[in-house]
Amino acid sequence: MVAGRGHDPDRERTLRQLRLGDNARVRAGRPGAAEELRRKPPRTAVGVLDRCVAVLGAVEGGARTFTDVVERTGLARPTAHRLIQGLEDHGFLVHVGGLGYVLGPRLLGLAASATRDLPLRDLARPVLERLARSTGESAQLFVRDRDRRICVDAAESDSELRTIVEVGSSLPLTRGSAGKVFLAWTGDHDRARLTGTADDPARLEQQVATARRRGWADSVSERASGVASVSAPIFGPGGFLLAAISVSGPASRLGQLRAKRYAPAVIEAAKEIEAALGA
Repeated sequence: MVAGRGHDPDRERTLRQLRLGDNARVRAGRPGAAEELRRKPPRTAVGVLDRCVAVLGAVEGGARTFTDVVERTGLARPTAHRLIQGLEDHGFLVHVGGLGYVLGPRLLGLAASATRDLPLRDLARPVLERLARSTGESAQLFVRDRDRRICVDAAESDSELRTIVEVGSSLPLTRGSAGKVFLAWTGDHDRARLTGTADDPARLEQQVATARRRGWADSVSERASGVASVSAPIFGPGGFLLAAISVSGPASRLGQLRAKRYAPAVIEAAKEIEAALGA
């Protein structure tokens, strides 16, 4: 059955609960929480879908406990409990001991499927292959997915000794040159939050600042011992960071002292993809 915008018992109960704490806000000349909720109708005619999206949005925004979710969504506690349970059953939410609710692996899988269908991947493929041939190293294309980066395409080196990053791999933003690219072109608050989780936040902050200043990033033995990489940003038509392109290989061939030799080729590849996208 499709829920319309008619009588909603859960919504009415929530309105009654919120009215109890509204007196102070009304006296201050601001609308109470109950009034704000009434002014904000469901986004669609499918109320249960709107509530599920509201729960996911709350968790994405940092709600970790059941009480947090209830407070941020304005849902009645029984309704929130049912929705959370259903989202957990389908893999959209996971409760992690010591942390609380986090977005689940089902969303990650959907994100990976969606990125595989983006025109970005098709337009970048020939560029990745040329980059791998010209450098002799493996090349990868990454997009950001919340606090991770996903490899959406890769072209392997012909060398017997090479690095392999599987398409669909989910990697941290705080390790590796591609992660530094995403950190370098994100907001200050987001960057501080993420770098604060690194083993050496001050060092990572400095590396990220360097990456932004020179337009590319490098890494040696950060994500995996003996592996080095160089990455550059790919900007979309609106000037926002869309993806990162990388070359990676053994540190013996692509170490810190040699990174500058690879940077021009990686930057040029990024610009080729931007041109193909119309940026």
